[in-house]
Amino acid sequence: MDRETNDVLDAVGPRLRALRRDRGITLADLATTTGVSESTLSRLESGQRRATLELLLPLARTYNVPLDDLVGAPRTGDPRIHLKPIRRFGMIFVPLSRRPGGVHAFKMIIPARPEPLEPSPRTHDGFEWLYVLSGRLRLILGERDLTLPAGEAAEFDTSVPHWLGSADGGMVELLILFGLQGMRSHIHADDSPG
Repeated sequence: MDRETNDVLDAVGPRLRALRRDRGITLADLATTTGVSESTLSRLESGQRRATLELLLPLARTYNVPLDDLVGAPRTGDPRIHLKPIRRFGMIFVPLSRRPGGVHAFKMIIPARPEPLEPSPRTHDGFEWLYVLSGRLRLILGERDLTLPAGEAAEFDTSVPHWLGSADGGMVELLILFGLQGMRSHIHADDSPG
């Protein structure tokens, strides 16, 4: 076994212990849930026992995490596969681009609520373009109160007080492009044959 593989396997035990403690689960409870003996789990966490697929699969299922997260496997392939949602203002933002500066792309999810939120418009530097994928978006833009169904788009200067929410309390999904002040989305349609 090469050194990198050994390093990855040596880190599994402490990672499993930290995960169990973060979740507030005892070794006895974990043993009951996974079917792996308490002593085996203890030896696995302390590094006295090497991780095997047979031991890690029930742990991954119990913790509801990908197997790669348990072993700390290095990320491979397209980084867009490993998107990390950001929760802000009661909404979920999934970054779709990672380029510093320039335009940033997000998928935004406004969760369903029994009663829609009260608008609280905000301002900030930049320019925003959005497209509603599903649901009905309520967009407060200055003095305007708009409802955008799926398939509708809007573009606005974010220095204008604005607020995004559900028009009817249902879930809303949208794509957002956000850029610095003065950066606008440009749509170019060329009817000439190419």
